[in-house]
Amino acid sequence: MTSPKSPLRVGALRAEPGTKVRGSVRADLGTLTVDIPLTLVNGARPGPRVVITAGVHGGEFTGIDAAARLAALLEAGEVHGQVVLCPVANPPAVYQGRLGVSPVDGVNINRVFPGDADGGPTERLAAWLFANLLDGADAYVDLHSGGIDEFLTDFVGYRLTSDPQLDARTAGMAAALGIEDVVLGPNTDGGNSHAAAARQGIPAILVETGRLGERDPDTTRRLVRGLYGVLGRLGVLDTGPRDDTAVRNWVWAAGVTAEVAGLWYPEFSAGDDVTADQVLGRVIDPADGQEHKVLAPATGRIFYGMHGLTVAPGTELAAIAAPAPTGTSGDH
Repeated sequence: MTSPKSPLRVGALRAEPGTKVRGSVRADLGTLTVDIPLTLVNGARPGPRVVITAGVHGGEFTGIDAAARLAALLEAGEVHGQVVLCPVANPPAVYQGRLGVSPVDGVNINRVFPGDADGGPTERLAAWLFANLLDGADAYVDLHSGGIDEFLTDFVGYRLTSDPQLDARTAGMAAALGIEDVVLGPNTDGGNSHAAAARQGIPAILVETGRLGERDPDTTRRLVRGLYGVLGRLGVLDTGPRDDTAVRNWVWAAGVTAEVAGLWYPEFSAGDDVTADQVLGRVIDPADGQEHKVLAPATGRIFYGMHGLTVAPGTELAAIAAPAPTGTSGDH
């Protein structure tokens, strides 16, 4: 809970209580510097500090658009506590790469959180984001979307921890978004932003909306409404939470990756239910036409998959989740 007299600072940006400040802060990544756009909304009344990021990956436009729109809409007079909005968290990937990996060093930032201040450029950026934005946060929302080469069905994700109260707060944030499908991670392992935040005791959710790099105004508006619901749930806005969506809980069952290079012809769409050993598609060698079948390693529902034509060994082709066992949720 922040004091109503506390200024909100990130780098050279400073928002006094009852004010909103927009601008950018320069981050030193060792071999280059990048400007991180930020909006700081510092309410005049006490409340939590909430951090919302988008643009962790390139080509994921719905989340970026929603964060930018929310930054324009929120005013300090309506806010309890503080809101930090970062619509483009990874400028090299967003403006130059437009894919999951940074063109600077080929690293997927959402595999290396909380980063390394002495590492490569992307590791340093992850460390900068955690040190400058997540430090002191009471809640965190990371907005992602189906990228320009990715099928996706909307879902919210979060990690289960050994803290029932933390899990319950996180589950409440997820339910307030208005998205039916919630995918639970069984632990906080790994370099995803929300997993790293959960390891630090911060209620954190991953939000996936939109597909194929689409710019769909209706999808963006729904996401903005969902973010208002989360802020109401957290007590940042007087509106209070809207009625929680009846969610369906899932757990990740399997990932599918390409074993060979070639041309990828999927035989599924995001949201399809599949059974183990079902043919998901084929990778064709363009040199000799040889066909490599790709089989589902588990039974469940496909939440996202590769739409692009060309794939290399190790390319993620699909992700499958199964219904969560009864009682598996953050509602303890």
